Amino acid sequence: MKKIDLKDGIFKGLPIYICTLILLAGVLVLSILYAVTVGSADLSIEEVYRVILYEIFQIGNPERWGSGAAHDIVWLIRLPRIILAVGVGAGLSVVGVVMQAIVQNPLADPYILGISSGASLGATLTILFGASLFGAAQVGIGAFIGAMTVAFLVIAISNFGGRTTSVKLVLSGVALSSLCSAFSNFIVYMADDPDRFRTVSFWLMGSLAGAEWNSNVRILSIVLIAVLFFITQSRTLNLMLLGDDTAVTLGTNLQRYRRVYLVVASLMVGFIVYASGVIGFVGLIIPHFVRGLFRSEEHTS
Repeated sequence: MKKIDLKDGIFKGLPIYICTLILLAGVLVLSILYAVTVGSADLSIEEVYRVILYEIFQIGNPERWGSGAAHDIVWLIRLPRIILAVGVGAGLSVVGVVMQAIVQNPLADPYILGISSGASLGATLTILFGASLFGAAQVGIGAFIGAMTVAFLVIAISNFGGRTTSVKLVLSGVALSSLCSAFSNFIVYMADDPDRFRTVSFWLMGSLAGAEWNSNVRILSIVLIAVLFFITQSRTLNLMLLGDDTAVTLGTNLQRYRRVYLVVASLMVGFIVYASGVIGFVGLIIPHFVRGLFRSEEHTS
């Protein structure tokens, strides 16, 4: 059976995960409280926290703290972006762990199966050809559609010639990623529009500028539901790391689980791409950072 050795970690004792969750939650809250005070607008710490206290607890003068420039900057610009960053970071981190288990590769991240390239193609098509049907959110929706299309194509292609395996998933993702990237570059080249090309480039760099409270509620709800789902599947995800052959000998067929996990992960990444553009590296680094924090060592017995 597979075991995780945590004896030499920074935290010791039985309540290791509880202590860690409390510590990291405290660091997260402090980070949010600090980040909301930082920005190009010259606002004092008192003004920032007065606005937040008024909006949450209705404490203070509504004419001063419920409207005006300081209120709009803190409550409508800074805080929504920070909350969206928390949701995006959490979602990408969890999906990174799932992808590393699905494809059995420590270098896997949420975009390894071509999802980012699909999102790039969808955003490029929307920006350059103007799908005004979706209004202000047209770029995000176009990217979401592209990401989801590629994800389902990867599943369909990996089913050819027998059961789905981690190797077939990676190969399908790499092939579709190259194809989508080629189409995106070709479309940008043929469009010959410097302004729209600049827009595509900015979006592909990732941005939280479009954060709003209404959209944040939807994104955070989807991320929370998906994270809770994957927490309940931790035993199966650990079993995936042992490989398909070992799992079969233990009486578990991973094909069905792999497809379900891939669909759920792709849905979460699609909504994250819709909200923030393509933000990479988080899903690759954070899983390894957590493993290093506990110095977890996998071994079999």
